[in-house]
Amino acid sequence: MRKSGILLPVSSLPSKYGIGSFSKEAYRFVDFLEEAGQSYWQILPLGPTGYGDSPYQSFSTFAGNPYFIDLETLVEEGLLTTEDCEAYDFGTTETAVDYEKIYLSRFQVLYKAYENSRIAGQTEFQEFIRKNAYWLEDYALYMAVKKSFDGKSYAEWDEDIKKRVPEVLEAYREKFATEIEFYQFQQYEFAKQWSRLKKYANDRHIEIIGDIPIYVAFDSADTWANPDLFQFDEDCTPVGVAGCPPDAFSATGQLWGNPLYKWEYHKQTGYAWWMKRIAYCYELYDIVRIDHFRGFDEYYAIPFGHPTAEHGAWKTGPGYDIFRTMKEVLGEKKVIAEDLGYLTDSVIELVRGTGYPGMKILQFAFDSREESDYLPHNYIPNSIVYTGTHDNQTTVGWFDSLDAHDKKFAKYYMNISDDMTAKEAVWVFIRAALSSVSSTAVIPMQDYLELGDEARMNTPSTLGDNWKWRMQVQDMDSKLANKIWKLTKTFGRLNSYEFKMQTDQVTI
Repeated sequence: MRKSGILLPVSSLPSKYGIGSFSKEAYRFVDFLEEAGQSYWQILPLGPTGYGDSPYQSFSTFAGNPYFIDLETLVEEGLLTTEDCEAYDFGTTETAVDYEKIYLSRFQVLYKAYENSRIAGQTEFQEFIRKNAYWLEDYALYMAVKKSFDGKSYAEWDEDIKKRVPEVLEAYREKFATEIEFYQFQQYEFAKQWSRLKKYANDRHIEIIGDIPIYVAFDSADTWANPDLFQFDEDCTPVGVAGCPPDAFSATGQLWGNPLYKWEYHKQTGYAWWMKRIAYCYELYDIVRIDHFRGFDEYYAIPFGHPTAEHGAWKTGPGYDIFRTMKEVLGEKKVIAEDLGYLTDSVIELVRGTGYPGMKILQFAFDSREESDYLPHNYIPNSIVYTGTHDNQTTVGWFDSLDAHDKKFAKYYMNISDDMTAKEAVWVFIRAALSSVSSTAVIPMQDYLELGDEARMNTPSTLGDNWKWRMQVQDMDSKLANKIWKLTKTFGRLNSYEFKMQTDQVTI
């Protein structure tokens, strides 16, 4: 069945206190998706972010970002007052997140809500702690201890707590019991609010596409609590780290810095940690996009301490074995394989073997130097087409910046006239995605809004100006929703529930 959706990170939603959250505007966006006939809302990872503000470098692969907890909901529940919320500076720019101000204010106002909650005696809270103990205990303790060390990575903690000496762990649990409960409270509120919003979407037959990064951050509860899972030495220092080799876009490659997995150990355990991680993802999302799918076939290992990615080497990953285990343990699940970049025959075979749809990016198609698999006439039905992703320029920005030769090719292929502006041309690319044979088409909200690179979400391998863009409430207007609905219906992608509702009303 042909379907379509919109890519919009939660942080990019409009809301009152500086960053997108599970607020009334999030519900309004779901209404907008329904009005536009969409079947999917694709988001970025929901984890708590640290240095660089990237959702792909989280303090936990299980925990939720406390920034997304809606403060107005806490006011309605009597845990805060409007005056409490307005006493803090969350930033003044509605079109961008000011992460420094959010960091300095959000936890203070959440702590007020925690103090007012008297949460410890609540049965539902205690049940939440029990159900999620396998990750929540370590995460809450990690964050409390991290705060006591002025936010430093656990690599810089005292040796006894860094190495998790049992009696020292217990001493820290007693010393920081209140702080630990505060972090548990955050996760409880996050889970309550997110499950309510997800249900609201699902009740309207809109599914959530979530994102699972292949790697976890070194500065995370995951690595601190589970050192045996990673390629660490006896001092819990990485032997090698993740990244990408040099290519035409980067002379020194990309040094991501994430610790690498000890895949033989994972195999011996039946990929137990991975199965818990993936199963938890399906509590949060309906469909999971697995980031950097190539890394399961082969991964690029860079010696720890090297300043660039120039001297790494390709190593063998778990291959199909982990996905065979996943299907045996969890059953058939809806998955999108992020298979972008240079693909070897073995990666292509791995994607084909799993049966998961891969990704097609229209912006990658128009390199006039060579025939491209990303040109629409080369697509197959079992694929997901995007105009661009969170790592790309907006389509307006990309089209404006194309060199003359590639722009000439793109115009010829897409039948774009010379007098057409980039804002007009973006609709040609959207139509190409929606009209393609790909079973699913996902369009970033920035493209529907005809925005330039001022709305770009992320520029890989850069720091300081990413993950900030936010849309405005007035962007979710009925005129735009109707335009999207007409295109969606024209190319046979209308939400099946809405299509049934429409046809049920037809009388002969």
